[in-house]
Amino acid sequence: MKTNNMSNKQEISLSILKKRWLKFKTLKRGYYSFILLIILYGLSWFLPVLINNRALVVSYEGELYFPVVSGYYSGSEFNQDVPGEALYRALQTKWEAENSDNWLIMPLYPYSPFEDITVEGNKMYDPPSDIHWLGTDNTGRDVFARLCYAFNISISFALVLTILNYIIGVIIGGSMGYFGGKFDLFFQRIIEVWSSLPMLFVIIIISSIIRPSFFLLIFIYTIVNWIGMTYLMRAEFYREKSKDYVAAALSMGQTDFKVMFKHILPNSLVPIITYFPFAVVGGISALVGLDYLGFGMPPPTPSWGQMLDVGLQNITKWWMVFAPVSAQFITLIMVVFIGEAVREAFDPKVYSRLR
Repeated sequence: MKTNNMSNKQEISLSILKKRWLKFKTLKRGYYSFILLIILYGLSWFLPVLINNRALVVSYEGELYFPVVSGYYSGSEFNQDVPGEALYRALQTKWEAENSDNWLIMPLYPYSPFEDITVEGNKMYDPPSDIHWLGTDNTGRDVFARLCYAFNISISFALVLTILNYIIGVIIGGSMGYFGGKFDLFFQRIIEVWSSLPMLFVIIIISSIIRPSFFLLIFIYTIVNWIGMTYLMRAEFYREKSKDYVAAALSMGQTDFKVMFKHILPNSLVPIITYFPFAVVGGISALVGLDYLGFGMPPPTPSWGQMLDVGLQNITKWWMVFAPVSAQFITLIMVVFIGEAVREAFDPKVYSRLR
């Protein structure tokens, strides 16, 4: 009998998830934005083998080398008269001209976001062409390569920051709304004091004292950004705890933990999902803003904020401004469309667990 009940619950759960997925797909712009963003973000993790100035495979005098995996190889190892690391594009051109038995395979886009005018052939302010798709910047770095690597960093930063803020906000805010009383008052006083601090200046001061990194910036922004989600979840849990299904769950012997996260939280998904795209956009904007001010990711890390700063200093070079602005705008539009579709799909008024 218990087995039949468990299978029925699983079928109901799968049915609800299927309905939500079908509802999500009805909003085409959200669905296609989701697919496109997932593909782009997935590909961004393979950028070292897609966009790089290091060869994928080098066959030299019968031996195979894998620079993109192994890392640094000096030019002297391939009989190339250059100081430092081997220049694989020049090496490929040389071997092809000599009809040599040596060969190498370059990535699809054979430019790195870090190489500048110190590499032979790179020029400053080179306009978009079939070689450099979005031109080069003020130090000869390829704009397209930097844009792609900055995309991965920006999306990863925003996602990690948003998820951490959600976890803290749901736990603290949900507990405040559910338990109330002195627990609620205690955390309200903490939040009031914490929110009165000039957080932007705190972030700038910390970033100027300690060399910023990806995880340090995540930590700094997490400790200052959890307040908004906490207040939102407090209001939702406070409103939901007075409903009949909560009293029914408690009368059946459910623990407070199960009531909070198994019953109340699923019925509070609409504001969470609605806020999610704006939280992601806020995370991207926060990183862009800090990078623009010079307190974000350390150079020469690719970042949209740093690219925008350089572009505005060279406003006549239109491609240097167009690239980061367009990337931010398109990302913003896609995330908002996704959020709209997810909000419709997870509306508890349509697909309630209690039905």
